[in-house]
Amino acid sequence: MARAVDPSDSYRDGVNRRSYPFVDRWFDLPDGRMHYVDEGHGDPVVFVHGTPTWSFEWRHLIRVLHRTYRCIAPDHLGFGLSDRPPGAPYTPEAHATNFAAFVEHLGLDRFTLVVHDFGGPIALPVCLASPGRVRRLVLLNTWMWSLAGDRDMARKARIAGSRLGRFLYRRLNFSLRVLMPSAFGDRRKLSPRVHGQYLDRFPDPASRERVLWPLARSLLASGPWFDSLWARRDQLAGRPTLVLWGLADSAFRPAQLARWTEALPEAHVIAYPRAGHWPHEEIPAVVARDLHHWLAAS
Repeated sequence: MARAVDPSDSYRDGVNRRSYPFVDRWFDLPDGRMHYVDEGHGDPVVFVHGTPTWSFEWRHLIRVLHRTYRCIAPDHLGFGLSDRPPGAPYTPEAHATNFAAFVEHLGLDRFTLVVHDFGGPIALPVCLASPGRVRRLVLLNTWMWSLAGDRDMARKARIAGSRLGRFLYRRLNFSLRVLMPSAFGDRRKLSPRVHGQYLDRFPDPASRERVLWPLARSLLASGPWFDSLWARRDQLAGRPTLVLWGLADSAFRPAQLARWTEALPEAHVIAYPRAGHWPHEEIPAVVARDLHHWLAAS
């Protein structure tokens, strides 16, 4: 895909450094190096992305919040600027293990955890295992339960995890070229320049099959593991929780939001009627304002 280039942009490693002007940092895992950003000072706020994106999706929030908070955002192994070793597992269980090791490496304690999409089942296990470690919780269009009982989600998951889904991911870059734009409330907000920053991370069929498709397959294959997480959901209660939800999301419907509000009735919920799966990409100024105000008050 030809990237729309602004003469004022500066690129390094294929990354628009004008939009993503952060210092690259690295953590060595047994399977490879995990890239992350660590900007600002103050109470730590850890941002955890899902699929098929990377820490670039948090750039707007980091640029606002790093003035008063320490903003940390890793790239899961295989995503973003992290290594993509051929033999590594790219299941949510493996990513969760890597994220827990990352938290230990940085010595993070009493931090705010912000999760989106697969970032939920990947990062929330840290909160379940050590509830006192996470001071505040922020959920954006995410989940942490088996999809087997959800007819709509299970149907989509069966297709994504099938041989056809594997072909679509590998040959047509389906998750980035089709699913991502379709999950925006306003597709015009996913400009060619921004879309290119996600597409460029997975330029070849092998990378998409190796890293992206295992997560699609896991939507049903990892159902028992998701169930084991949801069975411990009581460990998420008892801390300030904010739910920021794009209601125009074609993937995560209001039923998923209702499940969170039932499990966490004390959570503060802000719903964005016209935003889709990535409200922080579609209406970043609004989301940054809401998150900043809530952090200051909680």
